[in-house]
Amino acid sequence: MQPDAPAVRVSGVTVTAEERGLVEKQSTAAADFDAFVGTRGPALVRQVHAMTGDLPLAQDCVQEALARAWQRWSTVRSYDDPAAWVRQVAWRLAVSRLRRAKVGIGLLRRHGPPPDAPALSPDHVAVVAALRRLPEAQRRAVVLHHLCDLSVEQVAAETGAPVGTVKARLSRGRAALAALLTDPAEGAARG
Repeated sequence: MQPDAPAVRVSGVTVTAEERGLVEKQSTAAADFDAFVGTRGPALVRQVHAMTGDLPLAQDCVQEALARAWQRWSTVRSYDDPAAWVRQVAWRLAVSRLRRAKVGIGLLRRHGPPPDAPALSPDHVAVVAALRRLPEAQRRAVVLHHLCDLSVEQVAAETGAPVGTVKARLSRGRAALAALLTDPAEGAARG
C-alpha cells in the first residue's frame, strides 16, 4: 500500500502527511478557539451574570460551558453563532446549580440547621496547624498511624510505600511535630 504523500522525518520521528495535516488542523482549531474565548468570553460572563444575578455562578458556568465547547469545537465552531451555544449551555448549568441549591434549602428548612459543632480547643487548632506544616508524605503517615490507628504495615499498604519508608516518615513527622508544638517558654525554662 503506497501512501498519498511521502513521510517526512522531523527531529528523528517519521511523520506522515496525514499526521502533519492533523497537527496543523488541531493548531488552527486551538487558535480559533483562543480567539473566540478572547473576544466573546467576557461578554458571555456579563450576559450570564445579568441572567442569574450571581457573578461567581456566571463565571463558573461560562468556564464550564467553554470547556464543553472546546471538547466539541469542530462542531460548535460551524454553528451560525457559537456564542449562543455556549450561552445556552452556561444558562442550563446555572439553572441546574440553582435547582440543586433550592433543594438544599428545602432540606435545611425541613430538617433544621445542623447541630452546633463543639468549639475547637486551642490544642486541636495547634495540632492541625503543625500538621499543615509537615511535608505531605509525613503528614499522611502520621495521620493514618496515630489518628486512624493503622499499623505501620497498614499505612505502608495504603500509601504504597515500603514499611521502612513509613517508619522513617513517622519518625521525622513526630520529631517535626514535637518541635512545632513545644512551647517556647517551656524550652527556655529548661535551658
